[in-house]
Amino acid sequence: MSAWPSLPLAEWADTYATLHRWSQVVGKVRLACATPINHWWHVTLYVTSRGLTTSPIPHGDRSFQIDFDFVDHRLTITTSDGDARALALGPMTVADFYRAVMAALEELDLPVRIWPMPVEIPDPIVRFTEDREHASYDPDAVNRFWRILIQADRVLTGFRGRFLGKASPSHFFWGGFDLAATRFSGRAAPPHPGGIPNVGDFVAVEGYSHELSSAGFWPGGGGIDDAAFYAYAYPEPPGFREARVEPAEAYYHDAMRLFLLPYEAMRRAGDPDRALLGFLQSTYEAAADKAGWDRAALER
Repeated sequence: MSAWPSLPLAEWADTYATLHRWSQVVGKVRLACATPINHWWHVTLYVTSRGLTTSPIPHGDRSFQIDFDFVDHRLTITTSDGDARALALGPMTVADFYRAVMAALEELDLPVRIWPMPVEIPDPIVRFTEDREHASYDPDAVNRFWRILIQADRVLTGFRGRFLGKASPSHFFWGGFDLAATRFSGRAAPPHPGGIPNVGDFVAVEGYSHELSSAGFWPGGGGIDDAAFYAYAYPEPPGFREARVEPAEAYYHDAMRLFLLPYEAMRRAGDPDRALLGFLQSTYEAAADKAGWDRAALER
């Protein structure tokens, strides 16, 4: 079994669209209850040895946790007082998934209200409560997606360990459906202009309040045809896009304003970890050097 499995977007596009919306239902539950943390770090999900988790969420003097299990294909909700509910994951409409999750929370005496509208998805006309179009679930593709997240999380976490300054954990943003890790220079940034689909501009202003270099994994869609690792800087310093980065397959995407390393090129490299670390390091160095970060103070 390959550590970095193949995952062409065309093979699981329908499942991807469904799972993206399911993850937003769960993520919005965390958003509704969690204590705010800078850059929206309180809303993310985290990679586990079986899938994705919210980590503990406070609810009064209790806490609860929601876990996607992509091995046995179950969603579980567990509470700090020992109660639990489970939902089998299989072909199911977003509307049915939403109702099942909310019903389980009510049964556990954990009432939560969320805005049932997809975010960061172009033209999200249908609310979760009414979405009967997205109902696909390919367990093999979902498992391969999670296995990629396991490896990407491992490498991103190791890369984070090289940095002494403020840095995010490797965490999963359910809005963009990407795993990301971010480093900060310590300096404030100009207000972000916003413009993220179906998201208030204040979200981007908070998320990008300070100068940063960010990288992560995205399974594709939108502006790119397939899965890729990405890296960008905010604000983008002059000369960043012209920087020479590693490996040779990496390139700057003008429309998206970031560097991309196609996932398939990375996984086929003789040493995928080395190729990915080369991409992370070289794009970070391009951002830090072009923007004049104090690298001597920030790096181990």
